[in-house]
Amino acid sequence: MIGSKKALPRRTFLRGLGTSLALPLLDAMVPALTAQAASPASPARLRRLGFVYMPMGCDIGRWTPPGPESLDELSPILRSLGPVRRHVTVITNLELKNAYPGTHATSNASFLSAARAKRTESTDYYLGTTVDQIAARQIGRETRLPSLELSMDLLATVGQCDNGYACVYQNNLSWSSPTTPLPSEAHPRIVFERLFGEGGSAADRRAALRRRASLLDAVTEEIARLQSQLGPADRQRVDEYLESVREVERRIQQAELSSKDDPLPDLDRPVGVPSSYAEHARLMFDLQVLALRGDVTRIITFQLARETSNRTYPEIGVSEPHHPLTHHGNDPDKIAKMAKINQFHVSLFAEFLGKLQATPEGDSSLLDHCLYLYGSGMGNPNLHDHTNLPILVAGGAAGNMRGGRHIRFAEPTPLANLHLTLLDKVGVHLDSFADSDGTIDALFEPLSL
Repeated sequence: MIGSKKALPRRTFLRGLGTSLALPLLDAMVPALTAQAASPASPARLRRLGFVYMPMGCDIGRWTPPGPESLDELSPILRSLGPVRRHVTVITNLELKNAYPGTHATSNASFLSAARAKRTESTDYYLGTTVDQIAARQIGRETRLPSLELSMDLLATVGQCDNGYACVYQNNLSWSSPTTPLPSEAHPRIVFERLFGEGGSAADRRAALRRRASLLDAVTEEIARLQSQLGPADRQRVDEYLESVREVERRIQQAELSSKDDPLPDLDRPVGVPSSYAEHARLMFDLQVLALRGDVTRIITFQLARETSNRTYPEIGVSEPHHPLTHHGNDPDKIAKMAKINQFHVSLFAEFLGKLQATPEGDSSLLDHCLYLYGSGMGNPNLHDHTNLPILVAGGAAGNMRGGRHIRFAEPTPLANLHLTLLDKVGVHLDSFADSDGTIDALFEPLSL
């Protein structure tokens, strides 16, 4: 229920039958946050941490920016980042020593843990707590969902998947402990219900959704009550946010209706998601925008495809499976097609960053209050190596990030150094992380908001 105080608390929800709808940051909430505004971890300057995993490395020649220090000229794979380049820094020559011997399983497992996976085909797997979950233990306590784990594939494989390593290492980016992997969700409907559903079982929430045209139907009276307390600018913000929620829900419903007429479902794709990879990915990214905007969670991981994925990409003219293309044997045609997939994945991430940049929050944008790491745990997939990884960081001034730059290390540097740096910038201070030997201080400098 909405209270009658002049200043709304940041943790205000619109509640109805089976529904708990978080709100974006409003001017009406700012007075309640003023006393905390000076704190780096203040809700008035919310910081979020996200990780997007690109599988099976890339064509590093088409990835690496030509400029030694700036992103004034972007490489072919990164060209779509042009509109947001001032919020992006590419970091060259990072490595994952603990991912060797080079495998797909260890590429995925070490990306966020920087730890060595125990080689086993059974359930006695052992890795390390991932950087996202270390952050979730502290800043995740302040949100309804401590973290959100997303993927694009139906990760139902079990047993041994890669050179004696259990499938669990390829299926899960996030681990809350060395023995506890956190399953990711690829179905937009289930993610939507996690963000906005409340009460009863998942079956209860789905039944409630079937009884009404939209989740927002359950909070119509609460919306009207809230709007009567807000000024014109806040009413417009709420209207825009609710329309974004309604549009995402409409797209999910359309995908579910379309799937009923699909006689040949994709075995790697859950039933009821868009048949187009791009539309599915956009839905998953838009759900992240809603989650971050409503402060439902501040920690997100997203796997664009699993390692060894044989997905094809006919929508961009690549009919060959992704995984075999990465074992290209230096064939220029295969390398070009692999790079086209890399470019496609980056373009979807660029669209997402553009939406964050276009979403106002306080006196800046949602992108200004986020830090996202995008990259892969594999460098050259033809060699299965874990050095010179394709890595970039995107974000804004609330984390004091210096964008528009290319940081190039002369010697291979632990990816764990970047994880340690990002943790520090969201207020989680550790002396070390995995095999780190320092921080990447050049990534940030003090900025005035």
